[in-house]
Amino acid sequence: MADEPSMSNGELGRLIQSLREDMREDMGQLNLRLDKVVPVDVYTIEKTTITERVSALETQREKDAERIIATRRWMVGVVITVVVALLPYLIAIVTGARA
Repeated sequence: MADEPSMSNGELGRLIQSLREDMREDMGQLNLRLDKVVPVDVYTIEKTTITERVSALETQREKDAERIIATRRWMVGVVITVVVALLPYLIAIVTGARA
């Protein structure tokens, strides 16, 4: 009696069919997830490209900062030069107005 199956062939067939459907559904969900995964070589290329772009932007920012500093120095020099050039004229006008 212990050797007799507890399920009929129909029940066993339905159970196997149910397991197959579950497996198909699970595989479908897994395939949907895998479609969203980026391949390692694509990730590496994108990461390298982004790193190069960031480095280029940092280099450009440093150059721009140096250019701004140079422009400020030039403008301060121009203002000082103009003031020094006009100082004798202003002194002459002020001392001439007193006399």
